[in-house]
Amino acid sequence: MRITAVTALFADLPEAELTGWVVRGWVQPVRPDPDPTDADTATWDFLEIDVARVRLIHDLRRSMDITEETMPLVLSLLDQIYELRSTLRDVLRALETQPEPVRTSVLAALRRG
Repeated sequence: MRITAVTALFADLPEAELTGWVVRGWVQPVRPDPDPTDADTATWDFLEIDVARVRLIHDLRRSMDITEETMPLVLSLLDQIYELRSTLRDVLRALETQPEPVRTSVLAALRRG
């Protein structure tokens, strides 16, 4: 999806603002030239995950009034939460493949906490 199609999804998101988010590294669409200051926005390809990130940033900026200065911290913390959730899902899948005594032992250790 090109930048014009992404901004069309949001009535109050000008292309220049989205371009700024890309330049700041908040959103990382596929770009033929990996230079983050590449101004040829017509070549940027926003994947579904990028559009979801744009939606998140848009909501944080508009609905929660997160400032431009605070946004890197907020995004970093959210990225850490998403990574932690992914890791926990991996641990759960690995645990599900273990024999019952191992699962029981792990659950008991978690309860003792």
